[in-house]
Amino acid sequence: MYDEPRSNRAATLALVLAFGTALTLAVSGPLYRTDRIALTTAFTLLRFAAYAGVASLLLAVIGAIVAAMRGRGMAAAVGALLIAGGALALPATYLRRASRAPRIHDISTDTEHPPAFAAVVPLRAGAPNALAYGGPEVAAQQRQGYPDIIPAVLALPPNQAFDRALAATRRMGWELVASDPGAGRIEATDTTYWFGFKDDIVIRVTAAGSGSRVDIRSVSRVGVSDVGTNAARIRKYLAALKAQA
Repeated sequence: MYDEPRSNRAATLALVLAFGTALTLAVSGPLYRTDRIALTTAFTLLRFAAYAGVASLLLAVIGAIVAAMRGRGMAAAVGALLIAGGALALPATYLRRASRAPRIHDISTDTEHPPAFAAVVPLRAGAPNALAYGGPEVAAQQRQGYPDIIPAVLALPPNQAFDRALAATRRMGWELVASDPGAGRIEATDTTYWFGFKDDIVIRVTAAGSGSRVDIRSVSRVGVSDVGTNAARIRKYLAALKAQA
């Protein structure tokens, strides 16, 4: 008569915490993206959601053990395990990526002479991250973390290479900011899905022997580390560019 209600309370509390974890994780990004809360508040919500998720998992395990011993009351415990485990999978993946990625947010296929922004500059007014390249220190971290980020060489004259680069930019779904064929420069902005972080991209097309060289640079407006987002974006773009061949 005493242990049974307690086991039910543990499983029920685990289920409540699991739902709370999932809901908090789901709304934190959209609330920040729509300017209803500050970024620090959003991150605080994520942190408390993680604590609640871990507590839910522990309580669910206790509830499941007791329910298994009594042969009933397993549904709430299993439900909490599934919901909390699923909800925590996203932040866990994010933290794993963050632990492996270099703490930089400016990625370029040319680290000696990175492509320069022009039209994007006014759009970044007030952004915490500057557009000035970080120099040899950033370049060294990029080479160590993303050795595969290199320019694309196309067997096309610059004007045709520019058209292909622009077509690939449009297919990426980015917001096109500027296209200057004379300068061989394309600028765009990409918005991340969950939090709506804005990252800016500049593409430079230059002559290289009988063909052309395409460089791309992607820079986050906020955050010390981009958790690999800019490098992944560049890889995807270069793959799209080469797929047109």
